[in-house]
Amino acid sequence: MTQSDPKAAVPTADELRLLHLQKELEEMERRAKLLDTERQERARAAEEFLKGEVTDRERELIRRLVMNAVEKGQFEVMVYSFPSKLCTDNGRAINNAERDWPETLQGKARDFYDRFKANLQPKGYKLKAMIINFPDGMPGDVGLYLDWAPKAV
Repeated sequence: MTQSDPKAAVPTADELRLLHLQKELEEMERRAKLLDTERQERARAAEEFLKGEVTDRERELIRRLVMNAVEKGQFEVMVYSFPSKLCTDNGRAINNAERDWPETLQGKARDFYDRFKANLQPKGYKLKAMIINFPDGMPGDVGLYLDWAPKAV
């Protein structure tokens, strides 16, 4: 039935229900494809994160984040975030503030930590890690925070 053709036959209720179901099915298929694409992108990003190293571009971005925080009078800034499932223990040690949490880091997070230990910690910086969200009550993403606050008295 088209609105522009006044002589078209009026569809049956069954035909309208079928048309409605077909449209719903098309929408479900569109959403499934979108979810699949997002899932593939997350998997690719996770693989890149696990196999990669911190790039020069990322180091420059971190420098800018730090300088922006300094300009705002802040003493810490989140420099990295990543899914807790990319830790060897799914973020358990970080969530429980265990001393050996750095041992659970992998990929770029581990590379960043190693560079921090070699280059930034000797200059007085500190690094904190915490779970920054809890989807469905479970640890979600990890945030790595670079800190340059003065020592507490």
